[in-house]
Amino acid sequence: MGYAQLVIGPAGSGKSTYCSSLYQHCETLGRSIHIVNLDPAAENFDYPVAMDIRELISLDDVMEELGLGPNGGLIYCMEHLEDNLDDWLNEELDNYLDDDYLVFDCPGQIELFSHVPVLRNFVEHLKRKNFNVCAVYLLDSQFITDVTKYVSGCMASLSAMVQLEVPHINILSKMDLVTNKRDVENYLDPEPHHLLSELNERMAPRFKKLNKSLIELVDEYSMVSFIPLDLRKESSIQYVLAQIDNCIQYGEDADVKIRDFDPDGDGDNE
Repeated sequence: MGYAQLVIGPAGSGKSTYCSSLYQHCETLGRSIHIVNLDPAAENFDYPVAMDIRELISLDDVMEELGLGPNGGLIYCMEHLEDNLDDWLNEELDNYLDDDYLVFDCPGQIELFSHVPVLRNFVEHLKRKNFNVCAVYLLDSQFITDVTKYVSGCMASLSAMVQLEVPHINILSKMDLVTNKRDVENYLDPEPHHLLSELNERMAPRFKKLNKSLIELVDEYSMVSFIPLDLRKESSIQYVLAQIDNCIQYGEDADVKIRDFDPDGDGDNE
């Protein structure tokens, strides 16, 4: 059984920085992970790239040859990846052992994980290849500074959760850049009635019914919660990694193998 993180989130949310910091953290621990680039527009990396979609297709080539813009070109690239799951991706995955840990650094176009089925089909393919997959959704903590932005972030995250249908961890990235952490901490475990009151104050009266429905949705889907991540602190990275490992049951299979192993081979108890 393999293990995989699918690192998603809006453009500029810190996905590649997260992947780089995670790689360095695991390297320090002597733990092996492999970072995979799924962004056909990526240029520079702060981590060793184990697999690279640009070996299959690149955004620059698509834009030049087909005359597409950046967004249309990226969708074309990802659909080309989807068409090559049984060929290119399988060939790349064959280079890894059954218990290897892969981290997929994805593009930031939100439609890829909100309503376009490319990443959902990608995840289903990984699951068929016997991978336990967790979606890691990053949101810039500087974005969560008031209730309207918080609700917007929750809706985007919930959309990805419903679309991908895999265990899901939401991370508030760039906590090291937040000047007033109290503004963000208020939304880590918010009270629904307080959220509704604050939302009604900021929105026109005609939106009250919509506001109530949105807050009820956030409250009922209490799984939409965020873990703050400060990359300056190893303890913060370790906590996030532990939450993800728990979601995909990383290490549990190895524990079972160790407990079940009988060095004498006869299984007798004397």
